[in-house]
Amino acid sequence: MQTKLSLKARALQLLAQRDQSRVELRKKLLGHASRVASESGAEEDDGQTRCEEVEAVLDWLEAHRYLCAERFAESRIHARESRFGNLRIKGELARHGVTLSTAAARALADTELQRAAVVRERRFATAPCDASGWAAQSRFLAARGFSAEVIHRLMRQVRDAARSAGQSEPGEPA
Repeated sequence: MQTKLSLKARALQLLAQRDQSRVELRKKLLGHASRVASESGAEEDDGQTRCEEVEAVLDWLEAHRYLCAERFAESRIHARESRFGNLRIKGELARHGVTLSTAAARALADTELQRAAVVRERRFATAPCDASGWAAQSRFLAARGFSAEVIHRLMRQVRDAARSAGQSEPGEPA
């Protein structure tokens, strides 16, 4: 038989697994509170009361530094930066209700071109040989959340490197 955890215990259990955002943890705790209420056969209670209990637990967690938006952002950036561009990372953080610090945003912006080059190289070993290849690689990078400016600069570098290696093709964009 599974023991019923209090909201605080469930929150600490979830935070022990990985950093969570307040939005994400609120959703999980509200679901937990609803399941506990329905399993206990409680009368139809007020959802407002559950929301207030969850908010109180979240406030306690933040006050005791168990829940920290900056720590969540750092862990999410660290987990995503090797595979995704700034737009995708910022969008994901925004969905979690977390904003990027100026120092973190600057660090991501400074490394975006290098990260895009690594991601492109990992997926495409060679330079594209025609216009459709250029478009496919550009679309791939855009889908990964790299900015149009970074994609353009990177593809220009790839083109210049291919030309200097003597690999230019007639259909290649100028």
